[in-house]
Amino acid sequence: MQVALDDYIWAAGIATELVNTAPEVWHGEEHLSDLAAFAALHSLPEPTRSGDLRAIHRLRTTVRGLIDAPDRARLIDGAFALTSTAGGVTLHSDSARWAVSLQPSATVTDALSLICGVGILGVVQTLGAERFRACGAPTCRGAFIDTTRPGRRRYCMPGLCGNRVNVANHRARIKRRGG
Repeated sequence: MQVALDDYIWAAGIATELVNTAPEVWHGEEHLSDLAAFAALHSLPEPTRSGDLRAIHRLRTTVRGLIDAPDRARLIDGAFALTSTAGGVTLHSDSARWAVSLQPSATVTDALSLICGVGILGVVQTLGAERFRACGAPTCRGAFIDTTRPGRRRYCMPGLCGNRVNVANHRARIKRRGG
């Protein structure tokens, strides 16, 4: 598996999806119980070891810790640690894209760790540490990496959290008008 270093938006999206599977985001409900489905969805190596799910849960905690404390130096150090399982950096001969290659024996945890590290490094370098945020919805404990062009994303899952806030605001306006 190879991860292109300039594809940080895709990688940051996967890191965001990973951290938002945690029970604290879903009010106690675990959303990463089917690691094989998550791996297939993101074209990751198939989980083969009995401890893969526990390792991914630990990785999720590590990535969440980085997003929650977005200090530039800490993000860079943490992302370098995440990418340390990679095999090496290579230049594709058919293009000018640099990529990080995993060893053939890499696990799903190695692959996801590399992807999260590349996403974090790319966002820190290109967009800045201020793009690591907590969800703006009052009832959500999610976090995200904002890779949008204007950098004004407010919710970890705009279709869910953003919609809930909009519905709550709409109902409050109706109630104030007496309808």
